[in-house]
Amino acid sequence: MKRPNHAAGTDPGYTRRKTLGLLGGVTLLGAASRPAFAQRSDDVLNEALVLRDPDVPATGNPDGDIDIVEWFDYNCPYCRKIAPEIQQVVQNDGKVRRVLKDWPILGDVSKFGARMALAAKYQNKYMAAHDVMIGVSSKLTEPRVRELLAGAGIDMDRLNRDATTNAKAIDAILARNHEQAVAFGFKGTPSFIVGKFRVPGILTMAQFEMAIADARKAKKSN
Repeated sequence: MKRPNHAAGTDPGYTRRKTLGLLGGVTLLGAASRPAFAQRSDDVLNEALVLRDPDVPATGNPDGDIDIVEWFDYNCPYCRKIAPEIQQVVQNDGKVRRVLKDWPILGDVSKFGARMALAAKYQNKYMAAHDVMIGVSSKLTEPRVRELLAGAGIDMDRLNRDATTNAKAIDAILARNHEQAVAFGFKGTPSFIVGKFRVPGILTMAQFEMAIADARKAKKSN
């Protein structure tokens, strides 16, 4: 795992001005010199594929006015640490749609966990799989992943069948997620887009709230 931007995410003295600095300049998707998303429909950064990929799970308000897109790895301790805080921000706001991009960059177990989570989608259990894996405090192993998923009420026989039957589709989702993360210049997990701001690292709850507010302002000004 690449280390996230701790200056942005863990310093309690980080001010609004500094946060805005993080979200400005090259991190702002939508500056005049750089369009928010690619214009060609076949480009990896096409807005529809980034925000509305029908195969990528989303939670929060489906009609929200701001999207938070998150690239994460189930074995990333920073992803685990920030997960309940993001969930709380989304819940408190009520008008945010959260897009979950599995980006398993920490080895074979991470890839296994991501594939199992995406396979769980076929029995409408992706969020159950996601929450139970992102909520652990120890490093995952394949047996531990299976144990967690079974404990979350997921039909393991069906999960194994769905993972095999839909292997190509699942791998295609992971490939798209990876290509987008690379194209945005992300170096590790967790990484985010908030509205049209690129956030390559972690923020506190207060800083996420400020980023959402700034994204709304930017949206109104366009």
